[in-house]
Parts: sequence; C-alpha cells; structure tokens
Amino acid sequence: MTGGLLHPDDLPLSSFIPKSQVRNDVHEVTRSAVPSVDAHNHLGRWLHPAGEWMTPDVPELLDVMDRCNVRTVVNLDGMWDAVLEENLDRYDRAHPGRFATFCQLDWSLLADLAPAEAAARLLGQLDAAHRAGARGVKVWKELGLRWRDRDGVLILPDDPRVADVFARAGELGLPVLIHTADPVAFFEPCDARNERIGDLAGNPEWWFGGAGMPTFGRLMEALETLVAGHPATTFVGAHVGCFAEDLRWVSRMLGDHPNFNVDLGGRMPELGRQPRAAMRARVRGPSRW
Repeated sequence: MTGGLLHPDDLPLSSFIPKSQVRNDVHEVTRSAVPSVDAHNHLGRWLHPAGEWMTPDVPELLDVMDRCNVRTVVNLDGMWDAVLEENLDRYDRAHPGRFATFCQLDWSLLADLAPAEAAARLLGQLDAAHRAGARGVKVWKELGLRWRDRDGVLILPDDPRVADVFARAGELGLPVLIHTADPVAFFEPCDARNERIGDLAGNPEWWFGGAGMPTFGRLMEALETLVAGHPATTFVGAHVGCFAEDLRWVSRMLGDHPNFNVDLGGRMPELGRQPRAAMRARVRGPSRW
C-alpha cells in the first residue's frame, strides 16, 4: 500500500468484497404473483453438518411460504427407509399439500453386492418409498462421481445395472430429479484460467478434474442416454439441466426429449450473465423450465 492506495497484488481474492456503485431504482419482489412451487429444496438432515434439520421451525417455514405465495415445497432429502418416514411425518403427513418429499436410493449397494442382488434391493427400496408416500426420486451426483462397483469402476447414470430402477420410477409415476454434474469449471484444470478458482480454493472437494474421474462431457452423455432410454419416465435436470453454461444444449435436450425438464435451483448467477440467451431459451423453447 502506497499513500493509502491498496495495490491489487496485496489483496487476496478471498478478501475482495466490492461494493457496487450503481445507482438505480430497486424493486423488491417479496411475493409471487401466482401460487408457486419451490421445486428444489433441502429440508432434511443429510446436508446439515451436524445432522440437524435444515429447517428447525416448520411453522416458521410455513409462514414464510404463505408470505411469499409458495404453495408447495419439494423436499429432496427423504433418503430411504426410516429417514424417509421421518421426513414424511415431519412435512408431508403433518402438512398435506404443502410439501412433496422425494426419496433417494442407496446406490452404495452397487458397490457391496452382486449386480442382480443390488438391483433387486434398489427396486425394493423404490417400491417401499412409493408405498410410504414419496412423491419422486432424487438422484445426486454420487451416481457417476463417487460410487464404484467391486472392480473399482465408477457407476454412471447410464449404466445398464441401474436401468430397471429408472424404468420402475416411470411405471410408478415418480419423477426423477437428477443432479448429474456440477459447474463445468469444477472439471477443468484448477489453475489461473479456472473461473471458479475462488469456490474451489475454499472447497477443494468440489474439484473433479483429477485422474480417474469422468469428464463433464461424459456425464452429460450419460444423462442424455438415460433420458432417451426411458421415455416413459419424467426427468428433471437439476440446476438448469446441470449445464447452465450452455443454454443451446439445454434447449436441444428439451426439444429432443419430451420427458426432460429442468429446474433453476442454484444457477441464477449463471443465467444472469447471459440474460438474453436465457430469455430466448425460456420464451422460444419448450416451457418445461
């Protein structure tokens, strides 16, 4: 620093908190003009660092929903068996119509059991979740980025060993909300050209560019193969189809696959830096956003 002037080289990126100097009218939108559905939310325990409920006060949450004109919240944290029952008791059964809890499946079974036995167990979990009252299935990125079979091979969403599970979801009328990949930059070299270097510096476990990991392109290929192979199953691609960086790809997927939909969760900044493209995709393309 010289004469009160801070040199950029002396300012770590983590300490850079610029204050916008734009002067303009602000129009706070605090309530939806029409009753709405929050299609992507986490209300359970599994993402909380201490295993607590993400929403400790349900009546307070309902009050917020009423003020904002949110009719229903989709809770993606149902998991399976006892945890699913716990979520259903807390949300769906206690407040009918206000929550729709999705189950998840224990994909680790594919790593621990023979393929036929694992598939049978997964189908049993799905059937039990449907009977209990689950309204859909959430598939997280662990299927493709974490779970490996007994030979150490990553199990991707288009693996034939999981095909029957997705077919059964369609038969049961359960939509599948699938989060296949994170932002593209999380799969790129973690160097000075990476646009998400700040995120990755604080969360190194978010980087998937190392040896033995699938490329972003391979994961998107797996997603499309899965969607195309199960036309009777409704899929929702989380986070703008997991490819908000390329709205042409998203629009093509929506056009080519009538059973494919996308949600907007967690990608508004991505859409905000390409507002005209986002508007074109929303207005001119299929209305399954």
